[in-house]
Amino acid sequence: MALKKRKKNEINNRRNLIALSNPKSPISEQYRTLRTNIQYSSIDEQIQSFLVTSPGPEEGKSTTAANAAVVFAQQGKKVLLVDADMRKPTIHYTFNKTNVYGLTTVLTRQKALEEAIHETDQKNLYVLTSGPIPPNPAELLGSNMMDQFCKEALDETFDLIIFDTPPLLAVADAQILANKCQGTILVVSSGKTETEQMIKAKGVLDSTHSKLIGIVLNNKEVKGSEINYYYGAQN
Repeated sequence: MALKKRKKNEINNRRNLIALSNPKSPISEQYRTLRTNIQYSSIDEQIQSFLVTSPGPEEGKSTTAANAAVVFAQQGKKVLLVDADMRKPTIHYTFNKTNVYGLTTVLTRQKALEEAIHETDQKNLYVLTSGPIPPNPAELLGSNMMDQFCKEALDETFDLIIFDTPPLLAVADAQILANKCQGTILVVSSGKTETEQMIKAKGVLDSTHSKLIGIVLNNKEVKGSEINYYYGAQN
């Protein structure tokens, strides 16, 4: 039974890539709107790195990160999607990749970046899975090796890095990584995320060097339409 449940979860995760499977859908159009809002969030400099997080679990951050990566790649940018959730990684399920090595093995110098990344079905989009779950995720994300990783990836290979991180209020990982990124997208779930949680999460982000690019409202039912989910950004 456990195996069947796992297989079902993997299938469901892959189906969440609507920007790849159905790029003409209204939901995919909202992801492109999100892309545009991110691009216009900074006039003076081009956004080259941002992370996606949420106040709590199961609010849609990983789905948002993956689909955002797809639409940026569809625009022609060379994109690296990094699973920086070293506690409950999901990107390898979403893209049906192995997770034998990944971010942890790169940061601990067991593999070079070019050896650890995976190609995807979307041209220009590459993923770096989390790798083996380490005992010290926060320390790895805050390390000098993480700084070197970001610099190497942007200087030599990629136009944009998108990080999927753990929930902001659960552990310190997202807050630590936010200090190394140009921006942060906060995903909240309609009818689930409490106002107090959202305010507290924004307060945590305000204490970092990262700019809050926008808030994505997820799982918002649109009345009078067949669309059940709405994604938008709010500057």
